[in-house]
Formats: sequence, structure tokens, C-alpha cells
Amino acid sequence: MSKIHGDTDGPAVKRALIAGMGRVISERDLLNRINVFPVPDGDTGSNLGFTLSSVRDALRDMPRASAGAVFERMASEAIDAARGNSGAILAQFLQGLGESLAGHRRLALSQLASAAAFSSEQARQAIAEPREGTMLSVISAFSTSLREACDHGVEDLRQAFAQALFASREALANTPNQLAVLRKAGVVDAGAQGFLHLLEGINEFIVHGKSVASEVDRPGSGEAGVVVAADAHAESAERWCTECVLSASDIDRAAVRSALDTLGGSSLVMAGTREKLRVHMHVNEPTLLFEVLSEFGEVRARKADDMHAQQRTAHTLGKSVVVIDSAADLPAEALESLPIQVVPVRITVGAEDYLDKVSLSPDAFYDLLRTSEHVVRTSQPPAGDFRRLFGFLLSHHEEVLYLGVSRAVSGTLQAGESAAAGYGPRVHVVDSANVSGGHGLLALYAAERALAGVAARVIALELETLREQTATFAFLTDLSSAVRGGRVPAWALPITRWLGLVPIVRIGGGDGKLHVTGVTLHGKRLAERFVRRVLSKTDRNRRWRAQVMHCDNPEQGRRVRDALLEQLPGVECAPLLDAGSAIGAHAGPGAIALSLMPKDAG
Repeated sequence: MSKIHGDTDGPAVKRALIAGMGRVISERDLLNRINVFPVPDGDTGSNLGFTLSSVRDALRDMPRASAGAVFERMASEAIDAARGNSGAILAQFLQGLGESLAGHRRLALSQLASAAAFSSEQARQAIAEPREGTMLSVISAFSTSLREACDHGVEDLRQAFAQALFASREALANTPNQLAVLRKAGVVDAGAQGFLHLLEGINEFIVHGKSVASEVDRPGSGEAGVVVAADAHAESAERWCTECVLSASDIDRAAVRSALDTLGGSSLVMAGTREKLRVHMHVNEPTLLFEVLSEFGEVRARKADDMHAQQRTAHTLGKSVVVIDSAADLPAEALESLPIQVVPVRITVGAEDYLDKVSLSPDAFYDLLRTSEHVVRTSQPPAGDFRRLFGFLLSHHEEVLYLGVSRAVSGTLQAGESAAAGYGPRVHVVDSANVSGGHGLLALYAAERALAGVAARVIALELETLREQTATFAFLTDLSSAVRGGRVPAWALPITRWLGLVPIVRIGGGDGKLHVTGVTLHGKRLAERFVRRVLSKTDRNRRWRAQVMHCDNPEQGRRVRDALLEQLPGVECAPLLDAGSAIGAHAGPGAIALSLMPKDAG
């Protein structure tokens, strides 16, 4: 039996909260599949699960803390870990509890009731446009019921919590009557359901002294698609679900909100304290949001999820989906038509951090390379970015295949492997042994096979064969960036300039390492000479796919593409692409890359 009756000590409070969080995490797939508001991007369960997993891990490290200390730690971790609209709202509710209950050694019903009332109002104030029929309605019903129990002289926490749980269930059942989009889809609000799962898990511990459901995260169901119609809600007017943490000594929330209102986005939630604020907003230009917030303090933990891509994924039937990191270059049309999701690499310039191809466009990236006094560096995404995306995708598909940038040149693949380990055989990880266009060509092949219904395990085996025959070549017209980044010794720069030499490098062909394969000369026929050298050992009897990428040098890029089409008749070559940071940060402005891959895995 539970020890929770009247006032309750810290260890019991901690175990009850952990039980509630475990319940939400175990139900995240269903929450994803009923997610239609504010946009039907199918990620509410993943976001709540990610938020509460971090909080749960933190609480497990507190063996004998007081009740107040448990709530304080929960609040702090929730603000840092919050993801998505529902995650941010829940984080503000938990922050209110932590603020109200700090310093209490034990937890009494009257204290919880007062804290819940305060926290409910805090959660409502965190939202720019609060709506009934959401998590707010269930939170309000829960806190109101606790207060009414106190007013009627109830002192038993178990009895009051059971009554509040009943009121919360009624509020959840009423959400379709409050939001037309829920009524049309035939579902309750996903965020509100998630909050109810939290309460139900806590109540199971109160009644039974343990969690009825296992605290071990259940694997996803693997059911494809969502349980609601694809047209249950129109596509979001904004593309990016953007989040970050703003830190300062004294944040003026009203001023921050006024500044963000000028961006014209939606779903603004600001959760936190005067020193640390989690900001969530749907916008079309994440860069502008980060720039606005940087005027108020330090901006960190930047994130931007492509909601349009998430919506397509959630409503696309299929066994498998492909994940790549943004080191891969491929046509934008492919991202819109094929089952591919992208985890952005981080770009650091001095104290500023950017999300590759999300908060930093190719033009802005190359402008920084030319003008910044700081070295422009790329760094791997945190494993949490992969973990959150894998969890979301597995709630809609049976398997995920992550195709990463070459292990030999980046630690990004290792971050993906670390995240994949928690999902067992449902996530397959393949080293592309390539970068840029070669990485992108392999991703196209994988996504086309996934769309055809081929199992991820089979695709992985095919990729291991195909990558041996796929390579990316590049010529560097100026070694300045490579020297600044430490990839090339400083003495090479004056020598190549003096002699008019253009180094040619290659990545791919199995080992994934960077090799200098030769040099050519500057001049009008540089493009033709480069292509001729690349094709000198190419089997012209095979059918090839190709991509040409330019580092802010479109004219020379067009020359290389034209030369390729002339020298390799029948090649399937995509339109000229901007080279991403994987090439640009090291090769520098002016460089051109050419990638080749056989059209089959034979």
C-alpha cells in the first residue's frame, strides 16, 4: 500500500511523480496518433515523452530529498527539457509547483491545492492565445477540484487526488465540445490526454504503492499513420516549430512577448522564471526569432522542427522512413516527396550557434565564411535530437533507417548511434562513408526503396554495397578556409596561389576518408579538366546518378554540370545545388563538388 495519505515525504512524492511520468512515456505513440491541434504534426506524445524522460532521469538521482527539493528539481529540468507546445505548457505548470512548494519538507493536501491553483494560472499566462479544450482545461479542472476538496474539509490526499482525477477525466471528455477540430477528428486533445496520463500514473502509485504499468518504456506499436483523417486540420501556415531557452538576470516577459508579436507567428508559449525562459513559437523564419531573443539575453538550446515534413510523415503509410543529418545535400523536392527527415548539424561562429539549413541559409553561411573574424565550425547535433526524432517516427512507422555522414570526418554518426541504441532493432544505422552530394544520393536511393515498401534491414544491406561505389569529388579554388579550420597546413596556401594550382579531393568509395587525389590549374577550362579527371576511372557502361554542388560559385557550378552532361551521356543529374556546410566550412567559397553513384546496388 502507498504511504500517501495525509502529508507525504520527499521519497514518496518522487516515486509517485516518476510513476506518472512513466505512464505518459509508455503512451506516447497513441498521443502522437491523436494529435490534431494546434497542428496535426503527430508529435505531442514524443514531445511530452522527451520532456518527462529528462525530468524522470533527474529525479532518480535524488535518493533522500525533501518534497520541496523534488518539485524544485522537477521544475528546473522541465524548463530545460521541454519540447513542443504541450511540453512547454506542462513545463510552466511544473515550474509553478516548484516555485510554490520550494522549502517544504513534506507535502500536505492544502499545500498541493494552493500550488496547483497558482500553477494553473501560470500555465495559462504562459500562452499568448490560451484556448479551452486543451491541456489548460484539464489542468484547471484538476486544480479546482483540489481546492474544493480543501474547502469541504478533506484532509486525505488520496481521497482528494481521486476526486481531482475524476474531474480531470470529465474535462478531457469535454474537449471535443470545446474545439471543433477535435470533434471533426473524433478525438480528445492529445496534450490534455497526456496530462491525464500523468495524473493516472501518479494515482496508481497512490493507490497501489507502485506503478501498475512498468516504468520501462514500452516499444512503439509500429502502427503506420495517425488514427485521425489526414484532413482533420489544415496544414500549419508556419513551417517551423521553433524553441530555445533564453537566459538573463531579469527577463521582462512583457517586453519579450511584444518583440515576438512582431514576427507574426502562432502558438507562442513562454515558460520559466525571470532568469530562464523556454520560448516556443511557430514561425516561418527561425533565424528572426533567435535574433529577436538575443536582444534580451543568451539564447541556447535552439531547435526548429519542420512541421510540414512531420505532417507528411504522420499521414504517410509505409514500413520505413529515412533519417539523415544536414551534412547531406539533395534537392528540396526530394524532401517534400520522399520519406526523409533531417536532423540539422550545428554551426558555430564565435559565441553564436546556428542550425544548419534552418536558421542559417546558404547565402548567409558563405557570407560568414568571407567576413567573420571567427573560424566557422560545424559540430554534431546532440544525441537527444536524434532520440526525439526516432521516437516520433517510430510512433508512425515500423522502422527507421538513419544514414549518417562519414564516421571518418564527423562525430555525428556516433550521436545517432547513441540515440538508436535505445530503440533496439527498429532503428538501423548506416555509415554513408560520404558527405554532401554522395551522402544525398545514397539518401535518395534509401528513401525511394522505403517508399516502395522495402524493409529497412534490406535497404541497409543494399547501401553497404552501394556506398563502395559512391564518391564525392571537389576542387578548391582557395585554401583559406581549409587553412583556418586546420584541415590544411598554412604553408600550402601561398604555394598553391603562387603556382596557380587547384587541389582536387575525394571522399567515398568505402573508407569515408578525405584523400587529395591530384591538382589541376586555374583557367577557363578548369571545369572540363576537373570532370575529365573524375571520369577517368568511371565505368561508362554503367548508368549513373550525379549531383553538382557549388560553394557560392553558381557560374562555375553550371560549367561543371554542363561538362558532366557532355562527357557522360545518359547520366541522371539533378539541378545545380547549393553546397551545405559539410563541404563549405572546409572547402570554402568558390569550391565545386561533384558526386557520382550507380543507379542500382548491383
